[in-house]
Amino acid sequence: MEFKDYYTTLGIDRNATQDEVKRAYRKLARKYHPDINKEATAEGRFKEIGEAYEVLQDVEKRAAYDKFGKDWKAGQDFKPPPNWDNGFEFTGGGYTETDASQFSDFFESLFGAQRKAEARRQGPFTGRHSRYSGKGQDLHAKIVIQLEDSYHGSKQSLTLQRPAVDGSGHVTTRPHTLQVSIPKGITAGQQIRLAGQGAEGIGGGDNGDLFLEVAFAAHNYFVPDNRDILLTLPISPWEAALGATIPVPTLGGTVELKIPPNSQTGKKLRLKGRGLCSTKLSGDQYVTLAIMVPKPLTDADKELYNRMKKTMSFNPRSHLGV
Repeated sequence: MEFKDYYTTLGIDRNATQDEVKRAYRKLARKYHPDINKEATAEGRFKEIGEAYEVLQDVEKRAAYDKFGKDWKAGQDFKPPPNWDNGFEFTGGGYTETDASQFSDFFESLFGAQRKAEARRQGPFTGRHSRYSGKGQDLHAKIVIQLEDSYHGSKQSLTLQRPAVDGSGHVTTRPHTLQVSIPKGITAGQQIRLAGQGAEGIGGGDNGDLFLEVAFAAHNYFVPDNRDILLTLPISPWEAALGATIPVPTLGGTVELKIPPNSQTGKKLRLKGRGLCSTKLSGDQYVTLAIMVPKPLTDADKELYNRMKKTMSFNPRSHLGV
């Protein structure tokens, strides 16, 4: 996938005001509109212009897009970093009347999830209801926490970035610091609702709510699978062959795990209740064994392997008939 430089597409500077973005779009849209411009490339250019405007006209999308910085050039290979939108507050709306289904894979990879989520949230009368009630818009943001924060539950001070337009018409962000309680056992994709922390109400109405979607930071050796925790555990050949009781890390601390005799690589063992547990739901930790063969570093090591070779009638390929 190629990076798209939306500023270059509209022919404007990165510091352009929102009014300058609008003027540039209108000028180019008139020039390349398929009803006016009959050149073969006009329609494609018109779509590119519409996509660029879709991002730059929207304060939230533009603030998030600007996070990638000026060093990215159009056409460079691009893949969004995991949780690239972490810490930004979005309403999830702001779409123009342009058909967003025709936008590029680049746009879809950055903003497609927001568009689909907003479409699910919004019924046909949602916007009308909001104006009558005077309640401020609900906002959404992604936060990245450690697995340990979920396992134990925690209280954190988080600073999110709320996009805005300053007095000169430029897009900026202002910090929004919150004290957040991370519920014990929360899983990736679940949301924490902070009542009244969304956009300000209209005409004295109540503030909207802020919904924080949880994502987990990569862990050195644990991998979450919903409520379960997965761990690949290296063991020695003699631990696998003879069986052993060995220490195993869990999110709650080290526990003893019994390895059955004759275990093989890939064997999976369960530590019940050692996953992400809430007050009502439990998760387990699954340990997958991986037998590690030591290198023969000394003459004694080599002698030991040679004695095993001569003594043990073991053919790991017998099931292949060779």
